[in-house]
Amino acid sequence: MSEQSRVGDRGDNNVRLGVNIIFSHHCQYWLIGLAFLFAVLLKMTLAVTDTVPFNADEAVVALMARHILQGERPTFFYGQAYMGSLDAWLTALGFAIFGIHVWVIRAVQGVIYIFILVTSYWMGKLVNRDGRVGLITLWLLVIPTINLVLYTTASLGGYGEALLIGNLLLIVGFLIVNDRDKKQRTPIWKWVLFGLLAGFGLWAFGLTLVFTIPMGFFIIWRILSDRKTKDRLDAQDWQYYLRSIFLVAIGAMIGALPWWLYVIREGLNTPLVELGGSAISGVEGLSWLAQVGQHLINLLLLGSTAIIGIRPPWSINWLVLPLIPLILAFWVMVILHVVNRLRNGHWKKSNLIVLVGVILTNILGFIIFPFGADPSGRYFLPMVVPMALLAADMILAWRIRFGVISYLAVVLLLAYNLIGTLQMAMKNPPGITTQFNAVSQIDHRRLPDLIAFLDAKGESRGYTNYWVSYPLAFLSQESLIYVPGLPYHEDFRYTSRDDRYPAYRDIVNKAEKIAYITTKHPTLEQHLRDQFRLHGITWQEQRIGDYLVFYSLSEPIKVEEIGIWKSIPQ
Repeated sequence: MSEQSRVGDRGDNNVRLGVNIIFSHHCQYWLIGLAFLFAVLLKMTLAVTDTVPFNADEAVVALMARHILQGERPTFFYGQAYMGSLDAWLTALGFAIFGIHVWVIRAVQGVIYIFILVTSYWMGKLVNRDGRVGLITLWLLVIPTINLVLYTTASLGGYGEALLIGNLLLIVGFLIVNDRDKKQRTPIWKWVLFGLLAGFGLWAFGLTLVFTIPMGFFIIWRILSDRKTKDRLDAQDWQYYLRSIFLVAIGAMIGALPWWLYVIREGLNTPLVELGGSAISGVEGLSWLAQVGQHLINLLLLGSTAIIGIRPPWSINWLVLPLIPLILAFWVMVILHVVNRLRNGHWKKSNLIVLVGVILTNILGFIIFPFGADPSGRYFLPMVVPMALLAADMILAWRIRFGVISYLAVVLLLAYNLIGTLQMAMKNPPGITTQFNAVSQIDHRRLPDLIAFLDAKGESRGYTNYWVSYPLAFLSQESLIYVPGLPYHEDFRYTSRDDRYPAYRDIVNKAEKIAYITTKHPTLEQHLRDQFRLHGITWQEQRIGDYLVFYSLSEPIKVEEIGIWKSIPQ
C-alpha cells in the first residue's frame, strides 16, 4: 500500500472518529442540554430586549386570562369560535402563580416551546429509530426560522399549543404503527389517547387537523393492509378493529367536550362556519375559483419564502441576502432526498409518507380555504417539524459520503436563522412583529405615556382601533376602556369582529365623557375633525408617538354618529 493511500485511510478514520465522538451517547447528552440552554437564552433575550411587541391578539389572551381568574369561563378566543381558550387558561395559571404581567404570557409560550422541542426530539427517534435524527432535528428547531421564532414567542391564541398537540398526535400515531410492525395488538390506552388528542386539538385550534387527517388515514391504511397477510380476516380481527375505531371515537368526543358544550349552548352553525375560515372569507372579494388561484400565488411567492425563513412573515425584506442561494439549494436537495427515499424505499416509507402528508395537507388547506388570504407565515407552522425531520434525515445520510463535513449544513442553517433573527430584532420599530400590515405596526413602547396622559386628563372611556384597544385595556388593568370602533385600514374598511368583548361597549355607551385615539391614519383624523365641527363639538388634541388623542370633547358623541365605516363581510 502506498504512503498516499495510508494517509487517505488515516484521514477517513479521523473523520469517522470525529462523527463517532460527536454522536457518542455521552456527547449527545451534552448537545441536548446545550440545545435547551440555548433555546431558553434566546427566548429570555427576546423578552429582555423587548424586540417582540405586545400585540392586540396577545392582549386579548391576557384579558381572557384575567377574566378567568375573576370567574369567567370562555370556551373560545373572544370573538371567534374556531380557536379554543386553552392558551388563555394556561396564561391564567401563569398569572395565578406569578402575577399578571406581560412577561408571564411570554414565559408560558416559552414553556410550550420547550415541550415542542422535547416531543420533536422524541419523534425523530421514532421516525428513523435513530437518536441522531432527533438530535439534529432538535438543533434545527432551537435556532429556527424567524417565522417560528415569532409565533412561539408572542401569543396569538393557540399556535404553540397546536404545534405541541400535533407533535403528540404524530407520536401516538407512530407508536400505534410500531405495534402493527411488531405484529402486536395496540393497547387500549393508545387508541383512546389518539382520540383524546384529536378531539382536544379540534377545540384548541382547528389547525391541528393538519396532523390528525394524514395520521388518521395512515392508521386506517395500515389496518386495511393486514388483509394482504391473510386470505381473510376472522371475526376476532374485525372485533379488534371495530373496538379500536370505537375507542378513538370515544376519546375524540371526550377531548372535544368544550366544543360540544358550546354547540349545545349556541348551535352547530357558528363553530363549523368559523372552522372553515369565515373570519376572513369574503375579504378578497373573489369567486371561490379565483380565490384558489390567488392563494396558490400567495403560496408560491410569499408563503414559500416565509416557510424556509428567507424573509420575515411581516414584510418583503430578504434576510442575509448573500446566503439565500445556499438556503434555497439546501431545501431543493431535501426535496430530492425525500423523492429518492420514497422511490428506492431506503427509509421506512410509512413514516415518510405521514410527514409528507402533513406538509401536503397543510398546503392543500391553505390553497382551498379562506385562510390562504393570509400568506404571512402563521398558517404554515405545522410544516416546521416535519421539514426539520426530513432535513435531519438527509444530513445524517450525507455523513456516509462526507463524514463530519456534512454537519456544516446544520451550522449554515443555524447561523443563517440566528443572523436573520438578529437582523430583524435590531429594526425596532417594528421589531419582530405579528403585524404584516404597516398601518397596524404601531410602536407600543409609548403606551405607558399614553396611559399616563389619559389618566391625568380623566379620559377613561372612548373609541380607538383594534390594535390599541386591548393592549391599552390590559396594561391599564382595565381602567381605560376604549372600544375598537375605529377603522385602521386606510380605505376605512371595518368589521365588527374587531369588537371582541361586548361588555366594553356597554361601559363606553354609558360614559358621559368620550375620547378618540387614532394611529397612523391622517385621513381618519381629518374626518373626525370635520365631524366634530359638523356636530358643534369642541376638542383638544395631543400626539404621543404613533397615537393621536382627541380629548376634552365638549359633549360625548358615539362612533355610530360620525359615519366612518366602510363595512366588509362579517
